[in-house]
Amino acid sequence: MKKLVILFLMISAFVSAQKQEITLEDIWAKGTFRTQYMNALNSMSHGDFYSVLNFDRKNQSTSVDKYSYKTLEKVATLVDSKDLPDLKSFDNYTFSDDENLLILGTETKQIYRHSSLGKFYVYNIATKQLNLVSDALVQEPTLSPDGKKVAYVYQNNLFVKDLDTNIATQITTDGKKNSIINGITDWVYEEEFAFVRAFQWSGNSDKIAFMRFDETDVPEFTMMKYGESLYPEKETFKYPKAGENNSKLSLHLYSVNTQKTSAINLGTLDQYYIPRMAFTKEADVLCVTTLNRHQNNLNLIFVDTNTLKSRLVLNETATTYIDITNNLTFLKDNSFIWTSEKDGYNHIYHYNKNGKLIKQITSGDWEVTGYYGYNPENKQIYYQSVEDGSINRTVYTIALNGKNKKRLGRNSGSNGAAFSNSFNYYINTFSDAGTPYIFTLNDAKTGKVLKEVKNNNALSETLQTYNTSPKEFFTLKTKNGDFNAWMIKPSNFDPNKKYPLFMYQYSGPGSQSVSNRWGGSNDYWYQMLAQQGYIVACVDGRGTGFKGADFKKVTYKELGKYEIEDQIEAAKELGGLAYIDENNVGIWGWSYGGYMSSLAITKGADTFKMAIAVAPVTSWRFYDTVYTERYMQTPQENPSGYDDNSPINFTDQIKGKYLLVHGSGDDNVHYQNSMRMIKSLVGSGIQFDQAVYPDKNHGIYGRYEGKGNVRLNLYKKMTTFINQNLEKTQDQPQINKLKN
Repeated sequence: MKKLVILFLMISAFVSAQKQEITLEDIWAKGTFRTQYMNALNSMSHGDFYSVLNFDRKNQSTSVDKYSYKTLEKVATLVDSKDLPDLKSFDNYTFSDDENLLILGTETKQIYRHSSLGKFYVYNIATKQLNLVSDALVQEPTLSPDGKKVAYVYQNNLFVKDLDTNIATQITTDGKKNSIINGITDWVYEEEFAFVRAFQWSGNSDKIAFMRFDETDVPEFTMMKYGESLYPEKETFKYPKAGENNSKLSLHLYSVNTQKTSAINLGTLDQYYIPRMAFTKEADVLCVTTLNRHQNNLNLIFVDTNTLKSRLVLNETATTYIDITNNLTFLKDNSFIWTSEKDGYNHIYHYNKNGKLIKQITSGDWEVTGYYGYNPENKQIYYQSVEDGSINRTVYTIALNGKNKKRLGRNSGSNGAAFSNSFNYYINTFSDAGTPYIFTLNDAKTGKVLKEVKNNNALSETLQTYNTSPKEFFTLKTKNGDFNAWMIKPSNFDPNKKYPLFMYQYSGPGSQSVSNRWGGSNDYWYQMLAQQGYIVACVDGRGTGFKGADFKKVTYKELGKYEIEDQIEAAKELGGLAYIDENNVGIWGWSYGGYMSSLAITKGADTFKMAIAVAPVTSWRFYDTVYTERYMQTPQENPSGYDDNSPINFTDQIKGKYLLVHGSGDDNVHYQNSMRMIKSLVGSGIQFDQAVYPDKNHGIYGRYEGKGNVRLNLYKKMTTFINQNLEKTQDQPQINKLKN
């Protein structure tokens, strides 16, 4: 029997040796594992059609093409830049409400995560005429519902241009950098409430509601841009850190007909933040969402834009916090569909136009993770949820009255849908941990697959030639609870050996790192590490998402406390497995994950031998108001919550090896976090490793003056650090004795 086991292991090792090993160059330089995706499609509002932005490499031209959901065939080219002498190419587009006009954007320059500047044109599909919006680079051009005007922002001021007369009218005049912003959000709104355009057209095209941000009292943050010049440049912008002043926000209404602007006073309904604003199905009724500073009291307010009178439609409170989503949909009668966690899980609700609850449409100990829309013809709602398990995503349909629920599609894994306007068809995006993305056309009534649109069979075939291992999902039971987890073992795994353990996590509120979907570049890296002799694992502890509000919100006012307890316990449980060396455990993470790995090497000093922290928060005192105070309140109110969970305050406990990485141009998690960590490390007499990427932002990617590959450099550094500080596979002593 012993000889048979040895023979099997020899054969397995021989088979593995015949396959290629994944390299860092494969992942970040050669494009060996390039994945095929659907071009971003836009479901059109009229008929069963969708549009796609296509690029013709041969002609170096860009086009917007119209496709049929039913046949997936192209039925028309709406515009092609090769036919436009004034526009060689464009990189984005938006439709007018009637889809007769297009706004085409070019010369796009990124500002922050979501914002950009660009040159824009209005294109008439029927007449093929092109109208330049402005000679300058502007932001967020938006057509009026009647297609006769376009509003936009230039240098923090709001403008509206009449497309018939070609006359632009300046609505505001007080816009100024780092002072006043009209119609565009400030940095923290853009980053944390995830929107840029802070103005809305009324349904009748006769009014524009907009927000005005007064940043005067917001503290400034300055970063050095090193560039290639003799002297570095300063980049200064308003950034409210936890407990500091936010912008003073006011709401205004511009009348196109009278060219006058009025203030919208919400009176006693006014609160600290306005994270959402939209006109309802009643053309003159504006819906304003407000939040208090603690973000645990939310109002939906309807404003009559003729009288400027406001009324409260819905109030929702929580003992912790309320997450902001985009899941507010108005129906024809101005009733609305809304998602809420108020019963402990995120579910869909239907309210009448006065805010009276008509029906809780979905319920159960599972979460709705996506809202796709409502079909008034059959009164069905389409949504995505974790009913098939918290690591999976499945598409469902349910009637407005909460009946007739049906699962669309049978594949367990990650499913997402893009529905046609009629809700007759949808394009399903499917993947799981072992299957790269497959795109199919499905029948929306039954979920039946009608046709495959695109697959990644070529990638699967390529991967067959490489030495890889399956990602194994399991539930890890610890004294703190049962947690979702995955593990990747070497392909020549031998249960009679002990392996070093390398853990990854993110752990931020509501996040999920353990999900049954196709991974990205990091997953190939984990495969590479596994083939080098490491076991790689990931555990989603308390505070992560899609297992109910109590599981997610237990970290309230103490970010880091429960998350690091769970990572330490997870490492101990995994270290107790016969094939894992409990004295050889490392961990890494990026951003919130970097914060966690920094806590791991300090508070978990007896458990973790090494840690890598990329772009970490090291004290929540350094991070922005909206995100931090949502979970922590202010440092003035909750000083212990901030300081008891800051790795800066525990560097004297470090026993293992620590690599700290940051981009000096990170506008999100400032390099200040790492600098303060370094001061504490030096003060504690701790030796550490560091890598700084000049001028790179939170993503740390790209090149320098067209040279080098920043991501490749980073992952080479991290791989080297792992190899230097985690010992490779060893035989267990009792197995050695048995074999001898």
